[in-house]
Order: sequence, then C-alpha cells, then structure tokens
Amino acid sequence: MKNLSTWLLVMFMAMFWIFRIIVAVLYQLAVEFPFIPLNMSMEIILLFVALVCMILIIKRKIVGALIYLLSYSMYFGVDLLSSITAILEVGENLDINIYTNTFVSFIGMIIPIAILFDLLLDKNRKNNPKDKKTDWFYNNEKFDRKMDERADKNNYRTL
Repeated sequence: MKNLSTWLLVMFMAMFWIFRIIVAVLYQLAVEFPFIPLNMSMEIILLFVALVCMILIIKRKIVGALIYLLSYSMYFGVDLLSSITAILEVGENLDINIYTNTFVSFIGMIIPIAILFDLLLDKNRKNNPKDKKTDWFYNNEKFDRKMDERADKNNYRTL
C-alpha cells in the first residue's frame, strides 16, 4: 500500500469496525447506547468478514473490496433504504434510534464505495505490481553498492 488515500480508508475501515464491536458488546451487556445493531447474528458474521476484507484490501486485492461492498450493502444498504423511506413518510414522530442508525448505515455504505473506487482508480496497482521473486534483485541498491565497493578493492593480478 503506497497511497495515502488507501491508508486513510483502511484506518476509517478499522475505526468503523471497532465502533461496530463496541456497539455489539454494549448491546449484549444491555447498556443504554444510542446505536443498536440491526441484527446481532449478522453483525458478528459481518465483523469477521470485514476483518478478512481488511487484510485483502491492505494487500490491494479488488476481491476484498468487492466482498466488503457486497456484505455491507446487504446489511447496511437495506436498512438505509428502509429508514430513509420511514423518515420521509412519517416525518417528525420518530425515535432517535432511527436517525442514528440511518447515519451509521450511511457511513457503512460510504466507506466500502470509497475503498472500491480507490482500488479501481489506482494506476500503480497494475503498472508496478509487487513480485517477491525479482524485487529483491532489482530494488536492492544497498547490496549493489556494497558489492561494487568490494569489487573495487579486489585487485587480483592477471597472469
């Protein structure tokens, strides 16, 4: 990961993941908190899926971003759509939990979309892929300088 944008998006992804863990734990402990999970069993599954996707996104794999977007859109996208329609239909007489869950669902949809666009628009991912088999040879300037200095000192006589 060479881009600052990717690092920032992964940090936002990790912060949102930690936030979702806190929400799930506080809900299980029955602590009063303005945010509640939509579906507790899906929340736990989604936390593990997001962890695997985080690793794939750090490795610059588009598959990780697609899985992350698909899972979060199935979980948060449906809730976002239903809560927006409820807010538009009912209007003023809604609970604060609907507004807070709508806000969290909106953030839960923005982060995967931004990560997918970041990976799709990254030109260096395709132009300069990492290859561990050859990068040690071509990208090792310290070794080349050390070998050059040593080679200069060896003045063997030729017969």
